[in-house]
Amino acid sequence: MIATIERMLSDLEQGKLTRRQLAVSLAALAAGTAAVPSALAAPTGFRAVSINHVTVKVPDLHRTSQFYQEFFGMQIKQQSATVQILGVGDSFFGIEQGDSKTPAAVDHYDFGIVSFNADAVRAKLAERGLKADSNSQESFKFVDPDGFHVQVNAPDYVGHVS
Repeated sequence: MIATIERMLSDLEQGKLTRRQLAVSLAALAAGTAAVPSALAAPTGFRAVSINHVTVKVPDLHRTSQFYQEFFGMQIKQQSATVQILGVGDSFFGIEQGDSKTPAAVDHYDFGIVSFNADAVRAKLAERGLKADSNSQESFKFVDPDGFHVQVNAPDYVGHVS
């Protein structure tokens, strides 16, 4: 546990974790240690520390964006003709223009991974027969075993519009 805390503090000092993420991680670590036998608590993969964002695809980008801005007070952080990124605390909510005849749906969700290493994550996915959608070192998506589109990157990823 000490090594884990030292890694978290190092990530905080390097700007890879916010103070809030550190506090939540420490609380989860303490609660998990008390509740889970040590043999079961050993890490088996990569540690997600945040839901970085959720992106939806909608028939009317502007109507949806206006609703979330007005109802929840979300501000536009980035935008293009087909994508708007609205701020939600340290996270964001992505809205993409979809086909006008297709119902709104969740396009993907994104996990912020501590000490994100794209090549290591891709290698672990390959071991499970899963494939990343790009060779990006910053962020990429894959389809999980249930068919969900999942994006992974460092916790401080801010998104990009195209």
